[in-house]
Amino acid sequence: MLIERIETGQRMSRIVKHNGTIYLCGQVCKDATQGIKEQTASMLEKVDDLLQQAGSDRKHILSATIYLKDMQYFKEMNEVWDNWVPEGYAPARACVEAKMARDVLLVEISVVAAQIK
Repeated sequence: MLIERIETGQRMSRIVKHNGTIYLCGQVCKDATQGIKEQTASMLEKVDDLLQQAGSDRKHILSATIYLKDMQYFKEMNEVWDNWVPEGYAPARACVEAKMARDVLLVEISVVAAQIK
């Protein structure tokens, strides 16, 4: 059972692959000065990039855990999410309010996906 770690540092790997399953480390936005919709879109772009690098795509996401700084952002985050997830391919998902690593971060996501190539 081979475990492949991609972009591994002391604290974490950005991608871990095992038995056809891909695990992404938590992803946040590129620019934390923006609002919730922009942070969510930017974060999901990073997920797309990592999934492509790992041999998958958003249609093969198995589960996602979304962390919001405040549940007041739930509706706006979901507007971006709903447009990003392909129809008929919604993964299992949880969304919780959490204290973020940096105060300016409004949203973070952790993703597990199936490998397709």
